[in-house]
Amino acid sequence: MKKSVLTRYRVMAYVTGVLLVLLTLGVIAKYLLDMDGADSFTRVVGIAHGWLYVVYLVFAFDLGSKAKWPVAKQVWVLLAGTIPTAAFFVERKVTRELEAKIADGTPVAAKA
Repeated sequence: MKKSVLTRYRVMAYVTGVLLVLLTLGVIAKYLLDMDGADSFTRVVGIAHGWLYVVYLVFAFDLGSKAKWPVAKQVWVLLAGTIPTAAFFVERKVTRELEAKIADGTPVAAKA
């Protein structure tokens, strides 16, 4: 597996995570704080997160299939983009696991 596959996943994990945190803050501002402008902010960030989450899914699936992950781990990584801040923690764990295996040059196979 090439390091570029991991890098693509990492970038999209951060982008998806940041947009989801912004979306969560926008929803709080819109519904709990009743702030002006929160409606349009939430709409724009929600659309951006939705489309970029699809890109995240493609890259995460590509990474998982090349790393030969079990289905449970693959689903766990794919769903990380739907829980605020989870993408950051999952990305860090996946990166630590795979960077060591990429550096060794050994075939990548993840434990469940």
